[in-house]
Amino acid sequence: MALNYLFDLGCPVEQLAAIGLELGADVPVFVAGHAAWAEGVGERLAPVAPDTGWILLIDPGVSVATGAMFGCAELTRDCATETISSAIDAERFVNVFEPVVRARYPEVDHALAWLADQSPRAYLSGSGGCVFGVFPDEGAARAAQSAQPAPWKSWVTTLQNASPLQAWLPPCGGNSEKE
Repeated sequence: MALNYLFDLGCPVEQLAAIGLELGADVPVFVAGHAAWAEGVGERLAPVAPDTGWILLIDPGVSVATGAMFGCAELTRDCATETISSAIDAERFVNVFEPVVRARYPEVDHALAWLADQSPRAYLSGSGGCVFGVFPDEGAARAAQSAQPAPWKSWVTTLQNASPLQAWLPPCGGNSEKE
């Protein structure tokens, strides 16, 4: 997005998302710049506006390779298909990577167990190794952060449905100074 703007390439978001998909399945949603339900390998996006709140993001200090996780024999590949409404309405979203990562990385398991005592909404982020908990307000998130075990790194932030970058850049990434 930034290069499109800086070099005044004028590439539409759809083209940038297609290029980004070659880099990784998560890239199109970030190029689109808004919360979305992704299907396929990340190329089919449906905008959503889930509740926002405060999160405590914890890095327990281990690196988990996404490719290796996808190659794990014990990864569940026959789970029920999620829909937008079932995922948003669910009390607990299911991440199929969680049991595999927890079994292979005790540090992540420990972080998730600790975080679940702080928030009923504690999750593995993607294929790991970071975890996050959702809190009703900033004070609750910061209180949990101040009680976290060492040597974890952590950040408190708000969830957002729109990218600040999208708000800053002119539509379609054009460089308004050159127009």
